[in-house]
Amino acid sequence: MIWEELKNSLIMTEVEAESYEDVMRMIGGALVKDGYAKESYVGALIAREKEFPTGLDVDGIGVAIPHTDVSHVKKAGIAIGVLKKPVTFVQMGTDDETVEVKLVFMLSVVNPNAHIDQLQRIISIIQDTNVLNQILEVKDAEQIIEIIREKEKSL
Repeated sequence: MIWEELKNSLIMTEVEAESYEDVMRMIGGALVKDGYAKESYVGALIAREKEFPTGLDVDGIGVAIPHTDVSHVKKAGIAIGVLKKPVTFVQMGTDDETVEVKLVFMLSVVNPNAHIDQLQRIISIIQDTNVLNQILEVKDAEQIIEIIREKEKSL
């Protein structure tokens, strides 16, 4: 399970960002700082987001799942960011439709084949708006980890 390795240092609440680039710098920067990604990771995230947007509207809750090429990653991990106020992302699969994102699941993927599996596991979590609302309400990394693990046990 990708959730077994969740670390408090990679779960950020009350993230203050003005743009998706700020989100990438702050949350992606945590992955770089903790040794999950190379210095090139944040720039690669921003560039990839322009080409392949990652915003999703999940029943009115904006979620983004940014990630980038494995060449910018040192080890597999996931960072979660709960934004203090929504930030505009372009919606996945579109060129210009936007979504106001409050919750970010950022991946550092080392195996391109595992990438789809990780995305599927995240989607199984984010399809439950009750889980998303719980994550948005709590301010503690440990509580977020517990909410996600409980949800995954029920799948």
